[in-house]
Amino acid sequence: VQLQASGGGLVQPGGSLNLSCTASGNIDSIVVMGWYRQAPGDQRELVATLTRGGVPTYSPPTEGRFTISRGNAKNTVHLQMDSLEPEDTAVYYCNAARDLGGLVSYWGRGTQVTVSS
Repeated sequence: VQLQASGGGLVQPGGSLNLSCTASGNIDSIVVMGWYRQAPGDQRELVATLTRGGVPTYSPPTEGRFTISRGNAKNTVHLQMDSLEPEDTAVYYCNAARDLGGLVSYWGRGTQVTVSS
């Protein structure tokens, strides 16, 4: 599975950004896709995920401000980020997991999100 992410950039506090991630390759066994982020000096953390059945999960800092959704193609997910805060500044990574008897995780290249005035 290959993951191609797009979006990100620089935005002022209170602004919005949208990230997209498209999976290619052996996508039929993907059971969940989502986003994680890593700020300098911190560990990578969950942002939001969406199961194949359409069930979203959000981390407490992002719930109510971020929305994860599936694109028209089942292998694409979007992350709409609203009311962005400087604390949201990080490299955001797309993730997909396949069910191969156990979960196998795949990562895309990170995309920088910077929230600053």
